[in-house]
Amino acid sequence: MTDTHAYSLFRLRRLAAVLLGALMGGLLLSLQPAPVLAAAGEAPVAPAQLAKAVDQMEQLDRMRISLASTLEGSSEEPTMDTMRKVCMPVGKRAMAIGQENGWTVRQVASKYRNPDHAPAGAQESAVIDLFARHSEITGLWEPATAGQGAGVNYYRRIDVQASCLACHGSKDSRPAFVTEKYPADRAFNFKPGDLRGMYAVFIPEVQQALRQAV
Repeated sequence: MTDTHAYSLFRLRRLAAVLLGALMGGLLLSLQPAPVLAAAGEAPVAPAQLAKAVDQMEQLDRMRISLASTLEGSSEEPTMDTMRKVCMPVGKRAMAIGQENGWTVRQVASKYRNPDHAPAGAQESAVIDLFARHSEITGLWEPATAGQGAGVNYYRRIDVQASCLACHGSKDSRPAFVTEKYPADRAFNFKPGDLRGMYAVFIPEVQQALRQAV
């Protein structure tokens, strides 16, 4: 697939995500729960679940930006305690969102600090690459991969804020705790507005989720 074709395809998926977000203010939730398809041939997921995933990731990213802003203007070098207060709450909230909704929610990055955040498979790598090449794409839907079962994936980009550079700036300016704790660190040399990574949400088809809960 050419880059032009890929761009056109994902712009359509981006439009679908925008329309879902616009419908969240009560109208969508007032509809009968008739299933919708994320892509032709995919298992149905309730429209309210799709809309909720968009909303939850927007809330999570606002939380991330708010916590990172606490580093603005600080002259002190970040420490492991800083990470516990600024970064870890986002990961914990992502896990909680997944547990509350029966989803799998992960933070994913190609330039990762924690190896657990590396892309899991070709689809995540392809979406990360797409986000990196097209900054205007905020989020998109993809069908579930073969190993996931019935459902859909929602991906939402994460951009670097100026305050993030306290820990993710040049390689030589990284805090001591980063170089000590993460010898294989890749998450440096960012600039404000760069792609940091993405939130990856897998929403299983309702009946599959019920079976797994038994």
